[in-house]
Amino acid sequence: MKKNSNVPLARRIKKNSVYYVMIAPFFLIFFLFIFIPVISAVVLSFTSFDMVQLPEFTGFDNYIRLLFDDEIFLKALQNTLIFAVVTGPVGFLLSFVVAWLINELNPALRKFITLVMYAPTLAGNIYFIWQFIFASDSKGLANSVLSSLGILQDPVNWLTDAKYSFAVVIIVLIWMSLGTGFLSFVAGLQSLDRSYFEAAAIDGIKNRWQELFYVTLPQMGPQLMFGAVMQISTAFAVGSVNQALTGFPSSNYSTHTLLLHMLDYGTVRFEMGYSSAIAVVLFILMMASWLLVNKVLKKYSEN
Repeated sequence: MKKNSNVPLARRIKKNSVYYVMIAPFFLIFFLFIFIPVISAVVLSFTSFDMVQLPEFTGFDNYIRLLFDDEIFLKALQNTLIFAVVTGPVGFLLSFVVAWLINELNPALRKFITLVMYAPTLAGNIYFIWQFIFASDSKGLANSVLSSLGILQDPVNWLTDAKYSFAVVIIVLIWMSLGTGFLSFVAGLQSLDRSYFEAAAIDGIKNRWQELFYVTLPQMGPQLMFGAVMQISTAFAVGSVNQALTGFPSSNYSTHTLLLHMLDYGTVRFEMGYSSAIAVVLFILMMASWLLVNKVLKKYSEN
């Protein structure tokens, strides 16, 4: 390793030119569509920019306004954190548990259940199902069933009443959490080295729970990390589900999130500097969560 470090950079690049050519398309896309937008957002967050006039540097005014003058931002921040804390871990654990439970099933049955569980992601915008279930009139499924059981006397406005809309959105988000991470768990469980299980049985593993913690999880470090990253990005980037179900803005901003707040100022009010500041805060929250999860799962990813 020390010998290689003394080789001139130009010679190393020439020697590994094939690899550089292969990663060039990804690097170009990453640089154009991820790196530059992130840096641009950080820079614009310190300006006042309405997309008509040139940006005007304002220092930390946008961030001071966020923290001390914008009550809706604080509401959106609170909602986003609750959504992330509830739907993120629950969705992650639910994805893994379902994948683990169906792992030993007949292959045909396992594939069918996987397709059914992954259907919400494949279908895309299928919020109309939940709009029917939680419709505010007596014909809505939830109101109809609860009324027939004598639990409700009058229909409930599930999607427009601030008392219920938040819980409804959480239910839908958890239902939709079985996405790409779930598929990675299914694939990871199918590729486990069975010889480890045989060795563990000889060493005294007595039940499936010990097998899970001492044999299965240590072999699934990459899948656990990938699923965690996907779940974090999904949990913090909540917005489209809320907007489709409860409107934009929702009643009393009950399901308002940072993403929706950013879209409000960026695409409706055209305050791009302020919208960029919101985006930077959201980015920092996602990165902090990723670092925390990475630290927790590090012992598995190193195996």
